[in-house]
Amino acid sequence: MSQVDDDFISNPTTNPHFSEVLDAAIARRTVLIGGVALAATTFLPTSVAQAAERAPAQGGPLLGFTGIPVSSADTVVVPPGYSAKVLISWGDPISNGPAFAPDASNSAAEQEQQWGMHNDAMHFFPLTGRGADGDDPGRGRGPSVRRGLLVQNHEYSDDVLLFPDGTANWDAAKTAKSLAAHGVSVIELRWRRGEWSIVRPSRYARRITGSTPCAIAGPAAGHELLRTSADPTGRRVLGTLNNCSMGHTPMGHTPWGTYLACEENFNGYFRVDRTPTALEARYGLSAAGFGYLWHTTDTRFQVDVEPNEPNRFGWVTEFDPFDPRSTPTKRTALGRFKHEGSWVVETASKRVVVYSGDDEQNEYVYRYVSNRPWPEAFRRGRHPLDDGILYAGRFNADGTGEWLPLTFGQGPLVAPAFTSQADVLVRARQAADALGATRMDRPEWIDVDLETGFVYCTLTNNSRRGTEPPGPSRPPVDAANPRPNNVYGHIVRWQYRRDYDEPTFRWEIFALAGDPAVPATGSTIVGDKYGSPDGIYVSPQGRLWIQTDVSGSTIGTGAYAGFGNNQMLCADPTTRETRRFLVGPNVCEITGVVVTPDERTMFVGIQHPGEAPTGVNDPADPKRYSSWPEGPAGGRPRSSTVIVTKDDGGVIGT
Repeated sequence: MSQVDDDFISNPTTNPHFSEVLDAAIARRTVLIGGVALAATTFLPTSVAQAAERAPAQGGPLLGFTGIPVSSADTVVVPPGYSAKVLISWGDPISNGPAFAPDASNSAAEQEQQWGMHNDAMHFFPLTGRGADGDDPGRGRGPSVRRGLLVQNHEYSDDVLLFPDGTANWDAAKTAKSLAAHGVSVIELRWRRGEWSIVRPSRYARRITGSTPCAIAGPAAGHELLRTSADPTGRRVLGTLNNCSMGHTPMGHTPWGTYLACEENFNGYFRVDRTPTALEARYGLSAAGFGYLWHTTDTRFQVDVEPNEPNRFGWVTEFDPFDPRSTPTKRTALGRFKHEGSWVVETASKRVVVYSGDDEQNEYVYRYVSNRPWPEAFRRGRHPLDDGILYAGRFNADGTGEWLPLTFGQGPLVAPAFTSQADVLVRARQAADALGATRMDRPEWIDVDLETGFVYCTLTNNSRRGTEPPGPSRPPVDAANPRPNNVYGHIVRWQYRRDYDEPTFRWEIFALAGDPAVPATGSTIVGDKYGSPDGIYVSPQGRLWIQTDVSGSTIGTGAYAGFGNNQMLCADPTTRETRRFLVGPNVCEITGVVVTPDERTMFVGIQHPGEAPTGVNDPADPKRYSSWPEGPAGGRPRSSTVIVTKDDGGVIGT
């Protein structure tokens, strides 16, 4: 994500902070030092089918590559024996649309046919059984490794780089183009003659933007807080915004084959000039925003005119990537907050469990469990993501945890504080406040290892922990806080006794980030240093991929001096050995990663290269901080997706 929101805090509660339980956890040696504390817990794989989906090991250790040093070069660096190649960049046509104009003069209508800006999380959907041609040896024999759809989010736009003259002379046409640069892209890929190429034209290619009509479903659909003058029904909204991570499972998608796009920092697009209401303040709405000017030309972003429009964002949006005509649908049962992602796993009985992190300092981790097995739900005419229970997590100092149900009528979630289940879901943050969930250090990506049952969650950082003056946004340093001013972040993981829908769990610290060679950082990393973990991905063979998001204003300075540019590392979940695999160009974030089913191709997202450390670029000098990926010949830096392959055609990571 952009560095503009790194220090934003809107949680006014005094709920237990994760720092208050962390030191006690360390005292009982739940930080893994040379062993796996929870590995002795008996865990039954979710299902025989899912457990079998893990590809067999290719022989030898999980980490077979040579770790690379830190880098501050304006390029993508990978280990010896590997190659990285740009697949697609912001502004490239997704099908048979117009080419990118190096001076950024493409219109809004053209941007709607082009790859969006600042790509983030993604997934590869194999096309076997859906018309794969003779060049695909996997046809009829399981998932294709030669043809598929790549679906990727576009988190936000840098409006200075989006136009030749930046934000000057703002008008409705600029608002339309900025909206068109958001959303999600779908492209079709094919492997031929030893390389991947984009199929153009493709009947699957699609752009979903900030203006695409979307349905609203689930318990909050039609609620008065979602009704506007343009939509008095509260059931139809234009666009999905600020999609950061996505709905990922060990299979890569929902069990029924759809994609989940997750709205994160939606508050920055809206302008409120009066004193914000309690609901608006709890979600960070203000007069400042993040510098977007949409409100100057479109009244739906003026909160004083349309007070309910912000309530229609902060949801998870589902769509079918194989059907370009399908209507994206916001699933309100999953709750409204700054969804970093929504990671899906099945229980043995085929109930659907969805994990989400609320990406802001001092916010919560959530879990959703469907009321019925998903095949049964569909047979009964109910969508499994519309009929279930949302929970917020509580992490206790003794290494246990529990899921607190956000259910109207239970505990403090009663009138007059809350009026209905829809009200609870729209105000999910306030409901979690009332339940006493544990405030976390920016909960980011979550992924599940089916073989061990561990659920991994990255906590990027919390620079305000233990700082003065003390208060709700600055939990004080005490005996339970091992690292005040947690600038490096950490990774936690938890596990159940038998299945993912159980009400309690046991948790531990997988790694405290920082530099293990410098004791003052408090790092427990076994291997190469890193900080601000963000993306996390368990590959089919069990490799744990970790991506970092050090803000542009912090890269190479202060506590991060000597850490180089943002990077991606690979860890062995059992030994915790961690090696640096990829380093990105200047001032970028590494975000989004997926492998093909055979793990011989990896797709990696490079977001906002060349973002100004101040957060504001200069339209007269767009390449001041980076000229990647095109170098001096290019017009401006461009977020891109790269393909990483092993030169001998082997499995990535070996």
